Amino acid sequence: MAREAPFAKMNGLGNEIIVADMRGRADRVSPAAAIALNADPAMKFDQIMAIHDPRTPGTANYIEIINSDGTMAQACGNGMRCVVQALAAESEQKLFTFETIAGILNAEEHADGMISVDMGVPRFDWQEIPLAEEFGDTSRIELQIGPIDAPVLHSPSVVSMGNPHAIFWVDRDVWDYELDRFGPLLENHPIFPERANISIAQVTAPDALTLRTWERSAGLTRACGSAACAAAVSAARIGRTGRNVTVTVPGGPLAIEWRTDDHVVMTGPAEWEFSGTFDPETGAWTRDRQDVA
Repeated sequence: MAREAPFAKMNGLGNEIIVADMRGRADRVSPAAAIALNADPAMKFDQIMAIHDPRTPGTANYIEIINSDGTMAQACGNGMRCVVQALAAESEQKLFTFETIAGILNAEEHADGMISVDMGVPRFDWQEIPLAEEFGDTSRIELQIGPIDAPVLHSPSVVSMGNPHAIFWVDRDVWDYELDRFGPLLENHPIFPERANISIAQVTAPDALTLRTWERSAGLTRACGSAACAAAVSAARIGRTGRNVTVTVPGGPLAIEWRTDDHVVMTGPAEWEFSGTFDPETGAWTRDRQDVA
């Protein structure tokens, strides 16, 4: 077995992604390799999307998602768009069915280059998110940060999109809040036994909202696809928007549709940056010669 594996450095609206081609191999990307890659400024990433051979009949590939700290992630919508673009470039195939730790999902590259990913069905039950204690209504829960009589953030909507999310609703610009300070505290709050992605959202129209996210195990990110889906679903659930919205993240807009069958479909772009090979055990990497200036 060749020690080095091909990769493509890509992004989905600025969400930095490494698509690692692990097909035909029995090994996996190690936590140490992920940490070493992220420590290199040229390779700094939010998630690695490792493409493995299929495990389930009827699926194209099994996708393993690794965070920049070496831990596993259940979902990454922006990363899935990058996977679709990378695989579609190899062939004429435009429709894909993938398996992840969170389940089966479908994706499609459209004629205009935009990519739709079916992110599945949102889960609202407190045990499925999961939360550490019972809440009958997860559209808003009792959680706040700041003084008890004047909290800075409070009463988030919580939901699982394959990974846990908490969305704090604000009336001011989302950039007015120190998410880099509050994010780590809230991510690791005891109410979230598996930690959580923390977002600040402002509804700007019946079909639009703006969003910033502190991503679990990755920190501040320019785009988090599952967070955009979580925010869109939660906004519709509390009656602040309809079921079709544009979610504007720091990297740009994503179109989110919460269909009548409860599936959440996210549509947006992906962008290729450069390619190379890397050692899945150590993280040592080399950029393809044609990509070197």
